[in-house]
Parts: sequence; structure tokens; C-alpha cells
Amino acid sequence: MILSLEDLKKLWGAPNYCFADTNIPLGPVCIDSRSLKPGDFFVPLLGERFDGHNFLSEAAARGAQGAVISAHMSHLAPNNFCHWSVDNSLIAYQELAHLHRQQLRCPVIAVTGSVGKTTTRELIKAAIASLGAVISSSGNNNNDIGVPMTLLRGNPKHAALIVEMGMRNSGEIMRLSRCVCPNVAVITNIGTAHIGRLGSKSAIARAKCEITAALQPCGLLVIPSGDILLETALKRVWHGRVFRVTLEDEVDDSIISLPPANLIGHLSEDRQQVRVGERWHALPLEGRHNARNFLLALAVARELQAPIPDMRDLHIVLPTGCSHRLQLGSIKVLDESYNASPESVVATLDLLKYCNGRHFAVLGAMLELGKHSIALHQYVAKQAVSMRLDGLVIVAGKAEAEAMTMFASLSKRVVWVKQPEAAIFPLTNWLAPGDTLLLKASHNVGLNRLIPLLEKQFMKPGLPKSCISS
Repeated sequence: MILSLEDLKKLWGAPNYCFADTNIPLGPVCIDSRSLKPGDFFVPLLGERFDGHNFLSEAAARGAQGAVISAHMSHLAPNNFCHWSVDNSLIAYQELAHLHRQQLRCPVIAVTGSVGKTTTRELIKAAIASLGAVISSSGNNNNDIGVPMTLLRGNPKHAALIVEMGMRNSGEIMRLSRCVCPNVAVITNIGTAHIGRLGSKSAIARAKCEITAALQPCGLLVIPSGDILLETALKRVWHGRVFRVTLEDEVDDSIISLPPANLIGHLSEDRQQVRVGERWHALPLEGRHNARNFLLALAVARELQAPIPDMRDLHIVLPTGCSHRLQLGSIKVLDESYNASPESVVATLDLLKYCNGRHFAVLGAMLELGKHSIALHQYVAKQAVSMRLDGLVIVAGKAEAEAMTMFASLSKRVVWVKQPEAAIFPLTNWLAPGDTLLLKASHNVGLNRLIPLLEKQFMKPGLPKSCISS
């Protein structure tokens, strides 16, 4: 840490019992008493199934340097234990991370969007790796707890920090932006994820534009070109620099009211490369949607004046179920079970269309769509039918399944099951050597539980599975 206990007085005033010398460095910040080490500074948080304040005595016994705690729980603080009492320990955690961020001199990049946040985050990390050590959000640590956690991992040796920002309601990204104060912000797209909570795509666009709330005045916002809802929402809140990217065949010259793209990529026929200007870049991840994400990363790299590497050799680390490819015997599996929205399902169906052999899919429910759920599941089913799948298994509740089956029944093979594991039975009868199978659903559907069953069915005994890309 680059702060001292004295710095905390600027945030919360004088502590309850403290060392004579408050200029000593602040220890590493810990929010889990189970992993606390001697000298760590403890921030107890309220969770769905626990309250960290109940472990204040344990933290002190483990040698915690001190803590910041919610005032109404201060009676749980041990005697002679250095601590600050505040209204809300979570807000204090964010304030602490913000103060730490102000001491960092490296650029901070914030990434949000309806889909593609994690992929774009990792593409940016790889694209600017030549600058030096880069810290980025891990897993899905993109909320009120995960964002400050990422900031607090940064130190003066790092060349850049990349912070992913998720949301479920309006106001959340504004709060995170004010914690992060990014130098560069990226909005990957505006889709229908969480439309059940926000009500409309216009509301989602306004919520995503909250990322500019604390974007540095001289900072840069990177967005996809050609989105009227995004541009409309942006005009209300940001008047600084904007850099727009697009793929060449997506340029719509008829929309003359929208600003033109600053960077246009031309996707090769085999979709393995994208040309920007006179230079071809090998794409580290498959799919048109990932080509767009690559252009966003390229724009950030240019802003930070990072030498552009040969993207063919980039090492992209993504969570399991996100652009994860498995070769199970002679069956290729596109594991996209990490999460799903209508836009991401259509994008991966488009990717499936360009794979060799016959094409099968297991599509699970897309959650948090509210009153739009039936219509959006029907939309996805129509897209699946238009791509002429050789077989489709639907894993969803009755209403969504019936909505999808209504259109998907025109395909050769359609089966509805209630649990992911049940999908193995039709797949066992359908799949043959050379086929490609797509798995796509919201994370809570648990479609990843199908993978061990596929391995058991299609892998020869003693033969290790092959991860062909990740």
C-alpha cells in the first residue's frame, strides 16, 4: 500500500484508539477475516449470508493493523483495537480505494457494456502489455466490492490498471466511476442485458454512459460507432473526446446525423484477421463480435501509445465458459456458458455458422429480461432457425421454452429439457464425428454442468481432452 494511517484521518477523522505514530504505512486491505494476515487492515462488509463485523475479534486476534467499521456495529470492536467508525463500511471501502487510486500515476482504464466487458478487458490488457505490468479486474469482480478490490491491487510499479464495471440498476456505474476516476473509458455496446430491471434500451444506454461521471476532463471515451441510443445518451453527459470504432461492412452512411468512425476495421473472409489501414492483425479470439472488441482494445492501445504487438501471439485469459473451446474426441464444443443476453446469443450463433461440420446448440434461459423475456427468447429462436441448426436443445422454464419452441420447431430436431444434465440424452443420439456444439445460457442456468457428461460420452478412455482455444 502507498497510504499511511495518517491518510485515513483525512477520510474519517481521528480513530478510536490508535498507535502513537500514525505515519506508519497502511497494511494490505483485507475484507475476509479467514485470509487475514498479521498487519492487514480489515474492512468488514455485510453480505447476503454473513456480516464481517461478527469477525472483528477474530481479525484482531489474527493481528489486524486496524479496521474501518459501520458505526452501528462498533460495539463488536475489541478493546484497544485501532478502528474508525463510519456510516457504512462498504462506502468507506470505496473511499479508501479512491484515495489509493489518487496516489497512482499510471493510466486507469474503465470498461463497461451490456456484453463483451470481460473479453474487451482482457484484450486491452494484452494489447498494452508492452507498456509493462498491467493489473486488471479478475473474474466477475466488477461491482461495488470488486472494483475497489482491483484498485487496491495497484501500486507505483504498474504501467496501467483496467477496471471492469458491471451493473444491475441505474446509478451503480456512476458510483463506480467516481471511485475509479478513469483516464480512458470504454463502452462495448448497448444491449438488452438487465432490461427487466431498467425497462428499456434507452435507460440502459443512459446507465452505461454514467461511466463518464468521473472520467478525467482530458480523458478519452471509446465506443462502437453507429448506435443512436448511445450517442443520444452520451450528448447529455459527456462533452470531451470520443473515439469511435466499427467494422467496414457495418458502416451505415444513411445515418448522416451520427459522427463518423475514427477507426474502421476490415474483417477477412475467413474471419481470422482484421485490417486497420494497411496493416493486418491476427485475431486472438473467434467471431465478428470479438473483432469489434479487438478494435476497442486497439483504440485504447493507441491512446496510451503502446506499441501494437502481433496479435496472433497474444495470451488472453478468460473465465471458463467465455470463448472457451474444447475438442472432445471428434466433437468440437463452443463453451459460452459463462453468461448470455440476446445479443451475445445471436453473436455466438453467427460464430457457430462458420464452423465446420453440422451445427448443434444447447441454448439456456437468458435471465433478468423482465416483461421482455418472452419476446426476446422468441427473437433468439428465430435467429437460430434462420441459421438452420441441425439440432437445438432448449434449457428453460415453461414460458420461455414454449416461446422458443414455437419458432424453433421448424428446425430438424428440437428438444426442451428442464435441467442442463438432461440435454445429454438427445445430444448422444444426434452428435457424430466432425460436428460442432454450442453451449450458451445465463450463468445461473448452470449449463457448464453438461460438460463433464459430454466428456464422458465423447472422449475415449484415457485420452485427455483438448482445449483448442480460450
